[in-house]
Amino acid sequence: MAHDVIDVDEALLRSWPLPEPNGSKRSRGDIVVVGGARATPGAAQLAGLSALRVGAGRLTLAVAASVAQTVAVAVPESGVLALDETAEGHVRGRSVRSFATELRGADAVLVGPGLDEIREARRMLAALSDVVRGAQPVVLDAYALGALATRRAGNPFANAIMKPNESEAEVLLGRPLRELVDDTVELARRYGAVVSCMGVVADAEGTAYRVNEAGPGLGTSGSGDVLAGAITGLAGRGCPALQAAVWGTYLHAAAGKTLAAELAPIGYLARDLSARLPAELGAVT
Repeated sequence: MAHDVIDVDEALLRSWPLPEPNGSKRSRGDIVVVGGARATPGAAQLAGLSALRVGAGRLTLAVAASVAQTVAVAVPESGVLALDETAEGHVRGRSVRSFATELRGADAVLVGPGLDEIREARRMLAALSDVVRGAQPVVLDAYALGALATRRAGNPFANAIMKPNESEAEVLLGRPLRELVDDTVELARRYGAVVSCMGVVADAEGTAYRVNEAGPGLGTSGSGDVLAGAITGLAGRGCPALQAAVWGTYLHAAAGKTLAAELAPIGYLARDLSARLPAELGAVT
């Protein structure tokens, strides 16, 4: 079934304004990013910084205990929580219960960047479903999506945003992608979530938006973490899930287009994308 799709441009975004920020960091959104195993702490860092780059006010990174001190030094803008880990350095899923107060107090939670063990990711989703508040925005990425695909009970979060890449979308669907818009709508309906997949954003009611292709440069290590962080930051600022996903997907693509023009079509880094987000946001607001 072919679904109608709305093309996203600056005019559409200006007609759909973001919540007006003020001077208080807490009023602009308290973000918690859960991820960062011993081998991959950078993913959580990139995501968290990107949430701040789109205007979120306060950031907490929950990462493996063995890298927590290093992350705290690398990202002085963030508070850091140390999560229990296995001998191999994988974050233990149940360890999120130890900071339930911080999770419940967050305006948006991102789960997945830098997680690297699927069984522990499944345990983490189960633990989080008992901790987060019903209407709390929860953004799922990377291993959190793989864990979701294997849950018999489906999506446990009432206000979820999913950010699968192509391979993750195929795992969630249980088949290869056929038509991107239709498949993104199917994912949104199946999991009762807003989904941002390869430039298409859809909700469970079948509304679909498309952000123009930004070129091959976005296919760089850490780029997805930047996008997940941008969406989470906007959700934390008070955007409804669909708006956060549409705006975040657009800003991520716009940053890629600008860097392709200024540097080269490929070769810019995910950290460059993150650094461009404030300028792209300012160009539209």
